[in-house]
Amino acid sequence: MDVNTRLLRYFVVVAEEGNLTRAAERLFVSQPALTKQIRQLEDQVGVRLFVRSRAGMTLTAAGQALADRAPAMLAGFDQALREAKSAASRAARVLRVGFLAGAANEATQQILAAFTRRRPGWQVEMRAAAWTDPTAGLASGDADVALLRLPFPGQDSLRTEVLLTEPRWVALPVTHPLAERNQVAFQDLWDEPFVAAPAETGWWRDWWLATSERDGHPVRIGAVTDSGQPDDWLTAIANGYGIALAPESAARYYARPDITYRPVTGVSPSQVGVAWPPAADTNPVIQDFIRCCLDNKPPQHPDHA
Repeated sequence: MDVNTRLLRYFVVVAEEGNLTRAAERLFVSQPALTKQIRQLEDQVGVRLFVRSRAGMTLTAAGQALADRAPAMLAGFDQALREAKSAASRAARVLRVGFLAGAANEATQQILAAFTRRRPGWQVEMRAAAWTDPTAGLASGDADVALLRLPFPGQDSLRTEVLLTEPRWVALPVTHPLAERNQVAFQDLWDEPFVAAPAETGWWRDWWLATSERDGHPVRIGAVTDSGQPDDWLTAIANGYGIALAPESAARYYARPDITYRPVTGVSPSQVGVAWPPAADTNPVIQDFIRCCLDNKPPQHPDHA
């Protein structure tokens, strides 16, 4: 019998929390989706794993037996997978750098050039990630190190260093009435439809919708795009399906004649950082890349620091 490791991971979190709502928040999935996954696991193993009640989720005897062993099984699997992938990249003298759209902005090329000088003979393989993977491949072991937006789900289990801070702006169709303003108050955007990341990205999506900075005002979703590349996202905005918060640098990197960007007041800034797994603390190649990142931080405007 083959059991999907994702189902086991969901099971472990539900077992630890004893509550579907809290478990769903930790996993950055909806509660109905999590319930479906737990039932699927129970169907696969052929036994009930939980007793459901108003008080929460209580492990059955079978569930407790699985809960006792599953974390070690998953940890061993993850470690073996990371080591296999890392060994392959080391043998090929390739550093796998995951990134989300924009990476480290203008500093990216300086970072790569500095690393090439520091490690001649090594190649950097840049791997673009979709919004559904805010760790840019670190969680799956598909990246050795990553340049990404902070904060992101799973950040507490990784090492991070901030490289730059920049304000969040708003991306609008050029025909939008607010496009005529020099800057826009975030409160004036509360009733606008937004183009959002998929719901399964959890609080990564919520952060880019600034749900915690709306004084409880509900979010309107006009469209969902499932890509780390900007084309679908920008096209949805240009076609009038919604607007979106974006880092200030998006105005430079993703300029289009049918999109305009405006500064937004009353919303917190965004950060770009370099992230890596704790096991890489002793990897000299990865540490060299991190040093190149820190040595080539872009200059900060006083208002952004």
